[in-house]
Amino acid sequence: MNGVHDMGGQHGFGPVRAEPDEPAFHADWERRAFALTVAMGMTGTWNLDASRFARESLPPATYLSSTYYEIWLGALERQLEEQGLVSAAERDAGRVLDAPAPVARVLAAEDVPATLGRGGPSVRDAPRPPRFAAGDRVRARNIHPATHTRLPRYVRGHVGTVESVRGCHVFPDTHAHGLGEQPQWLYTVRFDARELWGAEADPSVRVSTDAFEPYLEAAA
Repeated sequence: MNGVHDMGGQHGFGPVRAEPDEPAFHADWERRAFALTVAMGMTGTWNLDASRFARESLPPATYLSSTYYEIWLGALERQLEEQGLVSAAERDAGRVLDAPAPVARVLAAEDVPATLGRGGPSVRDAPRPPRFAAGDRVRARNIHPATHTRLPRYVRGHVGTVESVRGCHVFPDTHAHGLGEQPQWLYTVRFDARELWGAEADPSVRVSTDAFEPYLEAAA
């Protein structure tokens, strides 16, 4: 979707400043928000791509005025309410008011290290050979879906070169909306800065992005 979250290549937000020796969490509530998000993901009520779409779908003013984990927490609250796991009254009260709704799985504390160590691999068997190969010139499609997509807005409509083929993976655009995994080939595509931002851009700059096959078409 064309949401406020898609900030790549946008003006006016200032430089990204790295914090020396930055901790994983700046406050205990951030650690708890992360843990709650992981635990609820393990219930199987939704998947990772659905969680990303929930974060993208926050109102622009809320998104821009929130910290990283405030965005995570706001999206989690929305998903819990949408799935009937927490009511608006319980959210406002900050405690359980009704009998908890059942979930398919529960992540026990003793299982956390092994679960996080396994991760969630997205590689799948390929239903067909890849359409593109390293060195091919491709154009990112100029799409504007109302649903989830991983194609950055700033590369849409622009021509780049396939750097590598990354295998076949779960397709986030369908997976986020309960439409199945529909595995698609994934490519790393390199774009010249002048192609993306015009003649005044630094000619030495290259930008690489990962793009699924449905995002791409052969460049004439």
